Amino acid sequence: MSDTSEDDNEISFSLKFLGRVEVDRPAGLEVLDEAIQSLKKPEKYNPDKAAKNSKVHLFLSLSGIDLLENKTKFLLYSCPLSSISFCAVVPLSPKVFGFVAQPPTADTYHCYLFQSKKFSHVLVSLIGDSFRASKKETKNIRGARDLKVEALRHKNKVLQRENEELKRRLQGQTEV
Repeated sequence: MSDTSEDDNEISFSLKFLGRVEVDRPAGLEVLDEAIQSLKKPEKYNPDKAAKNSKVHLFLSLSGIDLLENKTKFLLYSCPLSSISFCAVVPLSPKVFGFVAQPPTADTYHCYLFQSKKFSHVLVSLIGDSFRASKKETKNIRGARDLKVEALRHKNKVLQRENEELKRRLQGQTEV
């Protein structure tokens, strides 16, 4: 588990990202099992191959879940809490958990799977709590959501600038 941000509205975890799989249904433990089985099948072309089985930072806030690649801090996926329809720990693999979300511009569902040695149950509980808190907040304050999206966009830009600066420094060291 990691630290919270300055305003205590976001928490991050470092996890192993197992992959993202398109699924047929929005909910159910069977969906998680099918997604795990799908990840085990070798496929000729997998667009998420670069991100699969890599370490990621999962940022959880009242607005959603953001996945950043560990080394580059590149934003892999962003899922608003309103798009998440299911989240659970896999019963036969207690270190594995996942959630199902529907991209805003698609009629499909994607299952995101993770492995955590210690925090699977904690994260599923936190995602559920965030979902409930987000629902209450949405009823009370409509404009706050837009502010949080802008804050996340700003944070993403800052991380991208930091990444570019680190690349330049690294490039400068290799040229010497």
